[in-house]
Amino acid sequence: MADPEICELIYRDDYLVAVSKPAGLLVHRSPIDRHETRFALQMVRDQVGQHVYPVHRLDKPTSGVLLFGLSSDSARELSLQFANGSVRKHYLAVVRGYCPEAGTIDHALKEELDPIADRDRQRARPGRERVPQAAVTGYRRLATVEIPEAVDRYPRTRYSLVALQPQTGRRHQLRRHLKHIGHPIIGDAKHGKGVHNRFFQSRYDCHRLLLACTALQLAHPASGETLSLRAPLDAPFLRVLDAFGWMADLAPLELPRDGLCPVQPV
Repeated sequence: MADPEICELIYRDDYLVAVSKPAGLLVHRSPIDRHETRFALQMVRDQVGQHVYPVHRLDKPTSGVLLFGLSSDSARELSLQFANGSVRKHYLAVVRGYCPEAGTIDHALKEELDPIADRDRQRARPGRERVPQAAVTGYRRLATVEIPEAVDRYPRTRYSLVALQPQTGRRHQLRRHLKHIGHPIIGDAKHGKGVHNRFFQSRYDCHRLLLACTALQLAHPASGETLSLRAPLDAPFLRVLDAFGWMADLAPLELPRDGLCPVQPV
């Protein structure tokens, strides 16, 4: 059993450290969850025995590759790569229904402010209209399944395994984009459907959002060489894949560099 007080180490050198963040763990302290006492930032700091600098974020319910700089200079260089879109980000998700085979979701999103965490920002600009920001996600369907279960209103129910490559980094972009095309991610309490989430909890003992950052590819902040970082899937995620006969469909997970496929954007 994994130690709940550590994050699995993926990579470490004198400039950066990468870990596999479990689902349900906040990256750092947040007013959204005042009662939480465990944070990836503090856990990784204690593991490596030195201060670490976060360079990007993963939502609390999302698992996968999480990167920290080991100096302010390294963190600044890594953060710049995320900001300019040069980091290749690969995600895996289980969604409702038969997702189209491949495509690009080019759908602008309004900034999603949290009423607690972003209270000061809301006060600073009361009544100010939030303009939609460009948001692009490439996707490819890896596998499908139809099960003889009346989870919702149909006698049989369909799900898809999907590889995702966000080209931009808007808050909750993947969850909102998959909902936009009518295939919400299983386990998404806000953008999904409760009856499917509860089915996965009871049938597969899966109580998490089925979204994971499986790989990051970026330039090393010192050498400039390409660094590929991968995180394993956890037991609940693998349990679902095994139940649906999808274990053989995990590879290859690569998408085109620009994420664009020869179909119309939606």
